[in-house]
Amino acid sequence: MALWTSAEAAAATGGTTTADWRATGVSIDTRTLQPGDLFVALKDIRDGHDFVAQAFEKGAAAALVSRRPDNVPDDAPLLIVEDVLTGLTALGIAARTRTAARVVGITGSVGKTSTKEMMRVVLSMQGKTHAAEASYNNHWGVPLTLARIPTDTDYAVIEIGMNAPGEIAPLSRMARPHVAVITTVAAAHLEAFDSIEGIAREKASIIDGLVSGGTAILNADIDTAGILQSKAAKKEAKQMLFGHMGADFRLLNVKLAENATVIQADIHGEATLFKLSSTGRHFAMNALAVLAATEALGADLARAAIDIGLWRPPAGRGMRQRLVLDDIDEGAIVDLIDDAYNANPTSLTAALEVLAAAQPIHNVGRIAKGRRIAILGDMLELGDDGPDMHRAIADDPSMELITRVHCVGALMRHLWDALPPEKRGEWVENATDLAQKAHRLADPGDVILVKGSKGSKVSLVVEALQRLGHPKDITENGTE
Repeated sequence: MALWTSAEAAAATGGTTTADWRATGVSIDTRTLQPGDLFVALKDIRDGHDFVAQAFEKGAAAALVSRRPDNVPDDAPLLIVEDVLTGLTALGIAARTRTAARVVGITGSVGKTSTKEMMRVVLSMQGKTHAAEASYNNHWGVPLTLARIPTDTDYAVIEIGMNAPGEIAPLSRMARPHVAVITTVAAAHLEAFDSIEGIAREKASIIDGLVSGGTAILNADIDTAGILQSKAAKKEAKQMLFGHMGADFRLLNVKLAENATVIQADIHGEATLFKLSSTGRHFAMNALAVLAATEALGADLARAAIDIGLWRPPAGRGMRQRLVLDDIDEGAIVDLIDDAYNANPTSLTAALEVLAAAQPIHNVGRIAKGRRIAILGDMLELGDDGPDMHRAIADDPSMELITRVHCVGALMRHLWDALPPEKRGEWVENATDLAQKAHRLADPGDVILVKGSKGSKVSLVVEALQRLGHPKDITENGTE
């Protein structure tokens, strides 16, 4: 079934087609392009027009361009527009207009992608669900996600992010969600804002895109909750709160097990117990937001509370793996928590709590007692308070149960200096240096957390640790 025909795409973008074509998908990357895709020649670090010929070699149905590229046949199927990003945006808007799907938009300083994936899991059990396969939440990611929505979709999940003021509202107006979720407001991207309140106002602007009669799912626990609720009231949106006191979806208790989180909640006055197959108090809050959004979308809440246990964190977002270091020695294992995609003080505190709750294995390695080890990269975009925020991590309550902390980057040097000497591991300026020492960082029985902003490149350490053995996902009972 065609996602876009040449006539539909031309009508949506106002562009000119050089031939008739039918596309079954939309791609911006020739490395992942599938035969039948419409290739969108965006200009970023490289100009996508340089890859159009390669896209056709890989089976692209057509290419969205602003000029005829070199090295393509005269009869190549092209959709020519004035500006490629504007054309992609127009495709996204047209796709949103023609779908009857119930749409949920998700933003927040922490937990956007995890919440999006939880929503995908629970909604896909109740209808045809569309969501981006990655964290496509910016000025090209949102229109790309929208442009890929099949016409027969029941639910669409759109993640919306920002790096600077004024970015969320236009993306939300493009997505026109029936339900808007704000996971939390925290110290992220502070260098672009004057205060946490400024971040809250930007996050609240997702409500500007809500359809008439839409619902805002808001965190009741944060200090800036009043800003979010005032915005929703001004928009005349229905509000559903999650959190502790005064919330519609009220968190009563969270129990962190080895590879599970057991959650007790009060939902509209009714006691509810459900479980996640991953450890994390922050995941419990995200899960409450997902259940609230599920109800607001008109889906089955009881079924969602069961199905949410199927969700697992993806790579870089808290995924937990068991590294088998020796196929002969069953005890030669290391548990790795890969949270290397993003970091700010709130998410780091949550990750350290997960590490503190993990249980190392004793008497299996060179060191008799299994260790909890944190490998931490710089938290970026925190502005002038960045050094103090890094230094303050030394006083995090979870640090008491963490054996050793290795630090990567100039900002993390402030934490390293503040740690007691017995907890100090390596400090290096860049992740490559620590990755080269991976074989010295792990011992059988250890649990290792790797956490940092993407720009710190601590994912290189994750990859180096994975090469020490055979990674295998851990289920809630600790087996493959």
